[in-house]
Amino acid sequence: MVESKIYIGLNDVATNTQLFESEKYIRVLRSVCYSYKVPFSFSVQEGGYIYENGDYARETSLVLTLIDVEKAVVDDIAKDLCAFFRQETVLVTESRIQAHFIRERLE
Repeated sequence: MVESKIYIGLNDVATNTQLFESEKYIRVLRSVCYSYKVPFSFSVQEGGYIYENGDYARETSLVLTLIDVEKAVVDDIAKDLCAFFRQETVLVTESRIQAHFIRERLE
């Protein structure tokens, strides 16, 4: 299996500031994932980023985790989020993972 992660900063590309509350971005993220019908999870974190012009910024980011989703779909989701969140870029990482499901029922 492949675990893909998409890192999306919330600072607007033009203003270098976060324009909306984080919850609004989370709603958009959920809607995008629902529209692609992919299993997903996400986290909210703070981090630092270096813009292409060399400026450094601290910002809140969303990290979307997708497991065993086709690369083309991951890339399409990343492109949508990059555009919707008005980002210069988003970062996509891929890692091979070993995973299995456990099922147990109480009687």
